[in-house]
Amino acid sequence: MMPRYLVAAAVALSTLVVAGAPYAQNYPSRPVRVLIPFPPGGNVDVFGRVLWPQVEKELGQTVVIDNRGGANGMLGSSIVANATPDGYTMLHTSFAFAVNPSIVKKMPFDVVKDFAPVTDVALGTGYLMVSHAGFPAKTVKELIDLAKQQPGKVRYSTAGVGNGQHLAGALFAERAGIDMLHVPYKGGGPAMTAALGGETQLHFPAPAVGIPHVKGGRVRGLGFTGNKRLASLPDVPTIGETVKGYYADAGWHGVFAPAKTPPAIVKTVQEAIYKALQAPHVRDHFLNGGYEPQGSNPAEWGKRFRADLKRYAEITRIAKIEPQ
Repeated sequence: MMPRYLVAAAVALSTLVVAGAPYAQNYPSRPVRVLIPFPPGGNVDVFGRVLWPQVEKELGQTVVIDNRGGANGMLGSSIVANATPDGYTMLHTSFAFAVNPSIVKKMPFDVVKDFAPVTDVALGTGYLMVSHAGFPAKTVKELIDLAKQQPGKVRYSTAGVGNGQHLAGALFAERAGIDMLHVPYKGGGPAMTAALGGETQLHFPAPAVGIPHVKGGRVRGLGFTGNKRLASLPDVPTIGETVKGYYADAGWHGVFAPAKTPPAIVKTVQEAIYKALQAPHVRDHFLNGGYEPQGSNPAEWGKRFRADLKRYAEITRIAKIEPQ
């Protein structure tokens, strides 16, 4: 005969399972808040505002986007880390989330223990290298020649220290044998504005952000960090065409929930995102912007995310970014 305390434990466990099932089945019964930990106008925000209205249709519930920029995405991420794990607070972030542990000595949270991976939204094929309209260099070669004549004078803006734009710029400088000044901002939007206004000479925006400005003549497209030219900007060469061996992708956009969010709810959100990514207008927006839609299940995404923590640790070491 089973001891009484084991019987009691079994009954309690079965009660939790049964009680949790209707909870997950009724999800979502109220608006879902999605934290984008960057200011409006950056690539995560631009893509998020195309994706989430479609996810809203799949979930059958309102989705509210909340931009909380700062500290390379850590301020907004902290809100999610400390949120109730009920599926009503989600994080939509960039791969800076996986870079931060390698460049920040005292993280406000643990990216593995405090979050539940939901899905990878998209993988970026690369960044544009754009210059202020008045910048004298009109090609990558002219930029390199100018930077060699004026070490440390050419300024490039990014969405923050350790951001993908920073890594792309640092790798370019290293491979080209030049010295450029990195100027970090609180997000991709402000960094783009800096290049538009001439505060910096260069910026590395995601194609979705940079293409309209290039076509509008507000900035000049010097190069693309990916391994092949963008179909939407065929006249802009890859940087690798000038600097042999150079390549930098734009990393991923991913969604995370607070740790201990019920797996059934996490799966519901992942499936809604996957379906939303299949909508023609959403898929085309990502592809035309240089991003390949993903939508992996939580287990696959979690495995890839943990592998990237190690990969980006190595990249930041190569870029000589000292933890601060």
